[in-house]
Amino acid sequence: MMTDADFMRLAITKAYEGIEQGQTPFGACIARGGEVITCVHNSVWANTDITAHAEIAAIRDACVRLGTVDLQGCVIYSTCEPCPMCFSACHWAGISHIFYGAQIEDAQGVGFSELTVSNADLRRLGGSPVELTGGLLREECAEMMRYWQEQGKSPVY
Repeated sequence: MMTDADFMRLAITKAYEGIEQGQTPFGACIARGGEVITCVHNSVWANTDITAHAEIAAIRDACVRLGTVDLQGCVIYSTCEPCPMCFSACHWAGISHIFYGAQIEDAQGVGFSELTVSNADLRRLGGSPVELTGGLLREECAEMMRYWQEQGKSPVY
């Protein structure tokens, strides 16, 4: 049986693949019942779509694979704390639990202009039932972001 760390490492691996393809350093994995549904990286540049964050791409792919827009019982593993758009999409999809690695300040540290509204605040203010666990493999996720920065990439989502 795969652990939460195993799922996060899949998301990190996908994020590295995205970096090698010219994307920004974000990955996401969605699992249900201990099995991977999908694992993707950010594709903003590839799709010329500012909303193509890893979490959004993962939700879209999971919905297609499962043939539903209801992702209740699914868990998402994101290499960075989701932005408000991605948190909202997780909420609306019915994702049960968000695990994230790097935090907002880690993304800001490599040049991203993150909105500083935490998932905990969004959850509380919006009354969302989505469970949150932050800091899962945070250093590995932050190291991946620093690797991306060392490649001289532009901080666009």
